Amino acid sequence: MFSQKTDKIQYNFVYFIPADSTSLFLNHFSAQSLMDIIFLHDYKAKTLIGIYPWERIVPQTIQLDLEIALPSSRACQTDNFEDALDYAQVVQRINAILSHHHFSLLEALAEHIAQVILSEFHAPWVKVSIAKLGIIRGVKKLGIRIERKSKDQIEYTP
Repeated sequence: MFSQKTDKIQYNFVYFIPADSTSLFLNHFSAQSLMDIIFLHDYKAKTLIGIYPWERIVPQTIQLDLEIALPSSRACQTDNFEDALDYAQVVQRINAILSHHHFSLLEALAEHIAQVILSEFHAPWVKVSIAKLGIIRGVKKLGIRIERKSKDQIEYTP
């Protein structure tokens, strides 16, 4: 049940799940809750990005946040580095992208990074957030957040 109060009125909402879809609904969310995710937050780097001529010459500081679903939880049980995703390789790959490619849009950069994580690191799901810092007066950062899943993932649609 969800409740919301306004000045003098309280609204109560109850959500029902049809009986025939309950198992699919629960299985979907149970599978989601079993996902192991590593994260990289507040990574800052300078790169050439933008559509204006000056943006093709002057590097800008961007902030990158990643959440990467692990292909398996094997490393949690084995405590073996060979079963884990090497964070250093992820950062190294992102550095290579930032230094060798010019993107006009943050959206295109985020998509490129997401596809690299999914394909090269075999992640089933990734969330990429990229922001330009202090680019507009009065705005601390502005950016984009995207989520992508590998083509191998099964999607539940009610």
